Amino acid sequence: MENINRKYKIVADSSADILKLENVEFSSAPLKIITDEKEFTDNELLDVEEMVTYLKSYKGRSSSSCPNPDEWLKAFGDAEYIFGVTISSGLSGSFTAAKVAKDIYESEHPGRRVFLIDSLSAGPEETLLVEKLEELISSGLEFDEICEEMTQYQKTTKIRFMLQSLTNFANNGRVNGAVARIAGILGICMVGTASAEGTLELTNKCRGVDKSIAEIVGYLKRDGLKKGKVRIAHCFNSDGAQKLKTAIMNEFSDIDIKVYNTRGLCSFYAETGGLLIGYEMV
Repeated sequence: MENINRKYKIVADSSADILKLENVEFSSAPLKIITDEKEFTDNELLDVEEMVTYLKSYKGRSSSSCPNPDEWLKAFGDAEYIFGVTISSGLSGSFTAAKVAKDIYESEHPGRRVFLIDSLSAGPEETLLVEKLEELISSGLEFDEICEEMTQYQKTTKIRFMLQSLTNFANNGRVNGAVARIAGILGICMVGTASAEGTLELTNKCRGVDKSIAEIVGYLKRDGLKKGKVRIAHCFNSDGAQKLKTAIMNEFSDIDIKVYNTRGLCSFYAETGGLLIGYEMV
C-alpha cells in the first residue's frame, strides 16, 4: 500500500466534503465563501457552525469562489499520477482552474499524468467518485484502467436533494428569486437533482420534510437503486437525515449507507435543514 500511496494521489475540491482518506494520499482544494465583511475558507480549520450562524444573520451579498490554478497545483503536490474531482462545471469554475493546473503540471513534469473528473454534481455524488477512485487504486489497477473504470462508473451515480431555503442559490443567480421565496413558506421544501449539464434542477415542491423524504425515496426506486452505496450529507438536520436513512433501509435491503455533516461550501448552498443524497444506480 505504501508504494501505491507514493505513486498515486487523489485531489478533490472541498465540495466533496472530504479532508482525508485511509488508503490513498489525498488533498482537498478549498473553495471560499465570501461576504462583504468576512471570508471563510473551506478547509480543516473552518468552524462550519460558526459560518452558518453568521450567514443566517448577515443581510448583505454573499458568494463562493473556486480554487485558482495555483491552489490546485499546490494540492497536486508531487505525485506521479493524480486524479482530480471537481464540483460541476455548470456551477463553478473549479474544473476550468483544475484543467489549467493539469496542463501546467504535465508540461513541467514530463511523464506524469493528471486525470480530471467533472462530477457534474456536488457533495455526496462527488464523495462517491472519490471513494471509487480510492477503491480502484487500492486494487492495484494501472492509471489508464482506472480512468476507463471511472468514466463508466460516473454514469451510474446520481444526486438528489431537499432544501428548506434557496436564499444563497438565488443570491448567486442559480435560481429565480421568486422560486426561492417559495422555499420555507408554510413549510415548503424544494426537491431536486443535477441536470445532465450539471446545473440545478428543481423537480418538486413538497410541504414538509416527511413528504420530501417520501418523494426522494420514490425517485431512488425509479432510478433503479437496488443495492450499492448511498451517501447522505446534511446541514444541521440530523433528524431529517436519520429519517431518510431509515426510509431507504426499509425500502432497500442491501445498501451501504452513511450519513455525515456537510462542510463549508455544501453548507453554504444547502443551508440549514438541507439534505443531499448521492447514490449508485445499480
